[in-house]
Amino acid sequence: MKLFREKFAKMSKEAPDSQAVLAETVLNYINDGVIIIDHTGIVKLINPAALRMAGYTNAEDAVGLSYLSVMKLENGEGVSIPDSQNPLAQAAANNKSYTSRDYCLVSAQGKKIPISVSLTPSGEKNSDRIITFRNISEELKKEGEQTEFISTASHEMRTPVASIEGYLGLALNPSTATIDDRARQYLTEAHAASQHLGKLFRDLLDVTKLDDKREKLHLVPTEVISAVKEIADRQVVALNTKHLNYTFGSSQDVNGKLQIDQLAYAMIDPDFLQEIMNNLIENAIKYTEEGGSIWVNARNDGDNVLINVTDSGMGIAPDNLEHIFQKFYRVDNSATRTIGGTGLGLYIVKERVEAMRGRVWAESAFGEGSTFYVSFPRISQEEYDRQMMIIRNTQMMSIKPSNQVREAAANAAGTLFSVDQANPAPFAPTAAPIPTPTAPAPAAAPTASAAPTPVASSNPDVSGQSTGEDLASDLSADKLAELKRNFAAQMHGGPQIGSQ
Repeated sequence: MKLFREKFAKMSKEAPDSQAVLAETVLNYINDGVIIIDHTGIVKLINPAALRMAGYTNAEDAVGLSYLSVMKLENGEGVSIPDSQNPLAQAAANNKSYTSRDYCLVSAQGKKIPISVSLTPSGEKNSDRIITFRNISEELKKEGEQTEFISTASHEMRTPVASIEGYLGLALNPSTATIDDRARQYLTEAHAASQHLGKLFRDLLDVTKLDDKREKLHLVPTEVISAVKEIADRQVVALNTKHLNYTFGSSQDVNGKLQIDQLAYAMIDPDFLQEIMNNLIENAIKYTEEGGSIWVNARNDGDNVLINVTDSGMGIAPDNLEHIFQKFYRVDNSATRTIGGTGLGLYIVKERVEAMRGRVWAESAFGEGSTFYVSFPRISQEEYDRQMMIIRNTQMMSIKPSNQVREAAANAAGTLFSVDQANPAPFAPTAAPIPTPTAPAPAAAPTASAAPTPVASSNPDVSGQSTGEDLASDLSADKLAELKRNFAAQMHGGPQIGSQ
């Protein structure tokens, strides 16, 4: 390689013009789009492939424009990416490298092309940036076919494997079968193998859901420390089985300052967090020898919430460390060959964390244990309380109001609704005065006709406990109106209007 560089540098000095011609030839005939922009984002050079994909005919039409007007991006759901939220624009502004396969390029004619795009700085802050991108339509088509095959095969094989696992479990149960020690040993190994296969198929199904974006994210405000502790404590049986020393939390942070009864808030998908922690802790258990130790902690770390899972296990060599979050990657050495695994757990962890705008990484040295870190954007306690108020108000507003509440609300508005659902009267203004909050709503005047028969609830509570309608019937019209105003104010982040 050194000899090649020296020869190339010598050729460049001897024939600079020929090198420029070769570079121009490469740019003109490669299928990847190349755009060079200055530090302000103005296009300085664009090659023919980039022109074709962007929908331009001549380079002169694009040179001198902002690259954001040439490269209009949409996400996978067909939504345009505003400049303020464009990760490519953020990377260009900060002179950082960036790579993604998550966007479509919208040409000047409106044609949408899925692309893989990369941005590479050429030097310091005021230097040029090089953007390369390529059409990945065929790649995505093939990946989709592979994903569909894996999903179908996993789904079809999961059922018989579950049956095999179940019958082997029955055969190993002394209350349902009597077998000798040798047969028990064989059946135990077969049962463990069937469990491994079952986990493989479950992981494959999870991966296919991730790859084709079928899983939806449900972020809720969460106190992370207590949530992580609850998940980790469920692994105590597995930890004790292997005689591992388990500790959670710490009275000190990394700077040595006391952190007593700390609270850490973030927007988290609870199911994703549980899967992340289970994968990391199960890995720590698998790769730590008996008598070792595992430490789990969660704490505030500046603008983030930081979680760590630390073990005293066999550790990971530097060559393997950069690959461990790749799909199907497993560390291959004499110490790990006897330990089962699918090679998908850490890939799923990475995808789950990044879906919640978080980051995951590992620090390790072979023979010295490992620490896996997960970081999420932190929210303040005020934001946590605001989000919780929104959830409570949303739940309250979803309660179906009873006839009594509807009648009270109608009176408060000067309109009386008939509660006779068999013969509903048309809406009509009444002369009845609008009741004050402290006075009960005036009853309708009796008539000579029989009183309407009360309509039974469509969901009667036979246990005697209060139902949603019973709860709603205890609310006055003013209270419902106030809840609506509070909900609207919370959704816009403003003060609570109308609160007493």
